[in-house]
Parts: sequence; structure tokens; C-alpha cells
Amino acid sequence: MQYLVLIYSEESSAPPDAERVGGVMVEYDSYSKMLRERGAFVAGDALWPTSSATTIRVRDGQILTTDGPFAETKEALGGYYQIEARDLDEALQLAAACPGAKWGSIEVRPVVDFAAGQVPG
Repeated sequence: MQYLVLIYSEESSAPPDAERVGGVMVEYDSYSKMLRERGAFVAGDALWPTSSATTIRVRDGQILTTDGPFAETKEALGGYYQIEARDLDEALQLAAACPGAKWGSIEVRPVVDFAAGQVPG
């Protein structure tokens, strides 16, 4: 079964320290390598900060756009991994190894497989 590992953390208004970011990237590279070696890696990417987001709503046939994220939150989605795991327990184990779990929070959600007849809800 596939799961999304959603990585949330606080966005800082200060520019990141290059040395700290470099160390974090080494940790994420190691994490990505571990997922690949286990055959669990499906996809993964980092996201630009929420300040780069545009939110779209359609109301009464009109398209409304708003600069920025849908909601003001303390923690923002910063990236994700899509993984393959035999069950939720394995997905949680893999997610707990994500470097972002040390300073943010990780949300694990199953991916719906419509082709297999799954229906969310």
C-alpha cells in the first residue's frame, strides 16, 4: 500500500543558516537513500515556502485567487515522500526516521487506489 509522508515545520522569517541547511540536506539525502534501498521510495519533493502559494476557489462559477496558503498555521507543509509499505505500522516506522520529525511533525496518510476499487470515507 502507498502512503504519503507529509513533512510539516515552522516557517522562519529569517533566512536559513547555510551550514544548518547543508546538514539537514545530508540527513534528507540519507533518508531518501534508505527508502530507495528498502524499495519503499515512490516519490518525494520539497516545496517552496507558503509565501509562494496561490489558493484558488471557485464560487458561483467565478474563479477567486488569493496569494498565500489556504490557512494561517503555525506549521506549514514543507515537503513530502510517497512511500510503499506493507501496512500502516511499517509506514509509521519509515516516517519516524524522517529528519523533519526531530523539529516538526510528520503526517502519514494512505493513498487511495481507485484502480483497485478503494473508496475513501
